[in-house]
Amino acid sequence: MSKYEPLWKYVEKHNKDEYKLSFDEVEKIVGFKFDHAFLTFKKELLDYGYEFKNLSLKEKWVKIVRRK
Repeated sequence: MSKYEPLWKYVEKHNKDEYKLSFDEVEKIVGFKFDHAFLTFKKELLDYGYEFKNLSLKEKWVKIVRRK
C-alpha cells in the first residue's frame, strides 16, 4: 500500500474533474506531513484515472486532474 493511497482514494471517491488541494488538506487526508516524496508517488494516480498537474511550493497547493 502506498503512503499516498488515502489521497488517491479520496480523489477517486469524490469524482471531480479537477482538484486544487492545499498541503494542509492533503495532510488531513493522508495523516502525515506533505513531503517531496509526493513527486515519487504521483505516477500512482494514473491507476485511479487522474494525473498530477502541478504544485506550488510558495502557495502550498497541489493540482490533480482527471485523465482525458
